[in-house]
Parts: sequence; C-alpha cells; structure tokens
Amino acid sequence: MTVNQKQVNMVLEEFFGTTVLALVVYTILARTGFPFFTGMVAGVTVGLLTMVLGAFSNVHLNPAVTIGLLSLGKIGSKDTGAYIIAQFLGAMLAMFVGGLMVAPAVLTVLSSPSIYIAECIGVFFLTFGIASVVYGKTPLHASGIVIGGSLLLGISLASVLSNGVLNPAVALA
Repeated sequence: MTVNQKQVNMVLEEFFGTTVLALVVYTILARTGFPFFTGMVAGVTVGLLTMVLGAFSNVHLNPAVTIGLLSLGKIGSKDTGAYIIAQFLGAMLAMFVGGLMVAPAVLTVLSSPSIYIAECIGVFFLTFGIASVVYGKTPLHASGIVIGGSLLLGISLASVLSNGVLNPAVALA
C-alpha cells in the first residue's frame, strides 16, 4: 500500500500544528504560570489553526482527539498511528525550541482522583465542540471558534483542580 501526498501533507500539518500549539502553551505558561490565560491563548491558537489548516487536513493536534475520532470511524488506524507520532514529535520540537526561548515551564505533577476527574470534564467539553464540527452541526466558517472556544472552556474548568492541559502531546512539552 502506498502513501499518497495528501496523507503525507496531513501528517506534516499535524506535526506543524501540534508544534505551534505546544510552543505557545509552553512559552505562555513559562512566562505567566497562570492556567486561565494560557487557556485563552491555547483556545485562540487552536481556533486559528483549525481555520488555517482545516481546509487541508483534519487538525486533531491532540492524541486524545485522534483516538476519539478513530473510535468513531472518522480516521483509519494507519493514519491514527502516523498522526500520534507526528503530534508527539511536534511537542518534542516545541519543548526544545521553547527551552531556548524561556526558562523551562514547570507544571506540578499531580496525582489524585479529583485531578483525573477535572481533566475528563475538560476533555468532555473540548470533544463536545469537536463532535459538533465533525457531525456538521456547526457552520464550517465557525468551526475554529467552536473548537477553540471548547478548548478554552475545557481548560478553564479543568484548571480549577489540575494543570488543565487536556492534551498528552502538549503535556509532554
């Protein structure tokens, strides 16, 4: 089975988009340390990337989103693996570049049941907005606003009890 140019472009866009998102979160969090402001910037970044890259790719930017869309049959298992690898590689690049730009961001490693519940609630609101776009319930021209706003809402709710990351690749950075 051969890989076509469209698949390669989509994987590269996942890499690029995740790098941009993780770099923005990394640098803003390192400078402010305040999750809500970081959530606003992350929401705007995801909204912008959705609008810019969405015409060409699926713009998942998050392994959790990719796995969720795999479970819905919206992406194949081969593409899922490639997307997730690209997302983590993009996060690692962001971590490297971010480390050159600012002092390393420090997130507290948290491990209590309430933190996992908070992250799950945040991811629920993020994926609720994504599902609205995927199933065509949101006008195409508003997809970036809906997804970015859903991310902001999810991070805002989760950050009350957790770091409010909602993205394993970004958490790596």
